[in-house]
Amino acid sequence: MQGASRRRPFPAAAPGSPQPGGPLYPGRHGTVKNEDTFKTSPFHFDLWFYFTLQNWVLDFGRPIAMIILPLEWFPLNKPSAGDYFHMAYNVITPFLLLKLIERSPKTLPRSMVYVSIIMFVMGASIHLVGDSVNHRLIFSGYQHHLSVRENPIIKNLKPETLIDSFELLYYYDEYLGHSMWYIPFFLILFIYFTGCFTPVEEDSRMPVPALLLMGPSSLYYWYLVTEGQIFILYIFTFFAMMALVMHQKRKGLVLDSNGLFLFYSFIITLVLIAVWVVWLWNDKILRKKYPGVIYIPEPWAFYTLHMNNLHAAKESL
Repeated sequence: MQGASRRRPFPAAAPGSPQPGGPLYPGRHGTVKNEDTFKTSPFHFDLWFYFTLQNWVLDFGRPIAMIILPLEWFPLNKPSAGDYFHMAYNVITPFLLLKLIERSPKTLPRSMVYVSIIMFVMGASIHLVGDSVNHRLIFSGYQHHLSVRENPIIKNLKPETLIDSFELLYYYDEYLGHSMWYIPFFLILFIYFTGCFTPVEEDSRMPVPALLLMGPSSLYYWYLVTEGQIFILYIFTFFAMMALVMHQKRKGLVLDSNGLFLFYSFIITLVLIAVWVVWLWNDKILRKKYPGVIYIPEPWAFYTLHMNNLHAAKESL
């Protein structure tokens, strides 16, 4: 009876076959790692530095490169320098986002991450095509502070169905492309943020390199939100971060250095957006283009409206 009641050991798995799941056998796709509870990541200076640098160079710098570099090098019927910047961005950014997820001390929902990365690449690629044509139109007199139908080079096109085609291009660029690009982008950042908590108070400090990177990172997020017209998406992500911080604080958990870097960057971004809106609050022309409740002008619309006029005035003198 004693031998019969003794629990028999499970037979060993055959060579090459997967181990069975269950409490006695931690499966390949276990939902929680044992080290998740207490392990804390150091500040990922290399990834955050590369991430910030490529955002400034490849995203913010692409329209500048297109305008500065001689037109003879990149004819209007060929991809511009900014297009090649965008292509590099579409490859490097998802790679860096995946590396961030890999370094998280927590087990994150990888299926959601992979689907988000796929959507991110699709949206950024759609935006690449629409943005390329829209920025090339600048050389023909297109004005970004005006709507498509109000632009002098568009409104007199014949047949008028061509105007519909340009509005479709604008929709792919500013709406569909931005949505499929930025929603997965902020979702991945938030998923990563959920793993940036620690019970150790000493780990809730930012090193000096993080403080130095915070300014450029926040300024880029300001450009991303204003130029991409994604304030609602940004503010919902920020509120979700705040709610998660308060929820985890009740459990005795605090943000680690990576979480603090991301959270404070979003706070500074909100301040920069508020300053930008207050500065341009009484601009009647921009008010006409952005008539909604949320008034956040695009930096490039401001440039084509005011800076181009300033350059033209200087040249006339």
